[in-house]
Amino acid sequence: MTQTPLPDGAVRVAARLAELGHPHEVVMLPVTGRTAADAASALGVELGQIAKSIVFRRTSDDAAVLVVTSGDLRVDERKVAALVGALGRADADFVKASTGFSIGGVSPVAHTTPPVILIDAQLFRFTQVWAAAGHPYAVFPLAPDELVQLTGAPVAEIS
Repeated sequence: MTQTPLPDGAVRVAARLAELGHPHEVVMLPVTGRTAADAASALGVELGQIAKSIVFRRTSDDAAVLVVTSGDLRVDERKVAALVGALGRADADFVKASTGFSIGGVSPVAHTTPPVILIDAQLFRFTQVWAAAGHPYAVFPLAPDELVQLTGAPVAEIS
């Protein structure tokens, strides 16, 4: 049986995870994981176990702000803005240009330009979560504390 090669974004994430010593490999889903609900269904896990990546544009300097939160929650933009400054919407072109990934596949690691990252404390409700791996069909498993280690990002109540 031949294995489908990983798309470019997923290759970049897999390489970065290996550099950082992360023990789990990138997994290709049989269906799109573009939404948290799609990914949870494909993996057979709770919606909250999907570590969804939401990108905002900080208005003061156009920096990308990546918020990683549970798939079953909404980001409270006021809480995020209180931590990093005023926010604006990030369209698909901004997300791709600033992270190197398309919406639906934004990984918490291996960005082309390092974003400001915040991790929602609500992810710690779970022992294992799944994050996007650079492509809408690619994900990887990790514990919330591993997410902190891989990104160096602070944990905050932001949902």
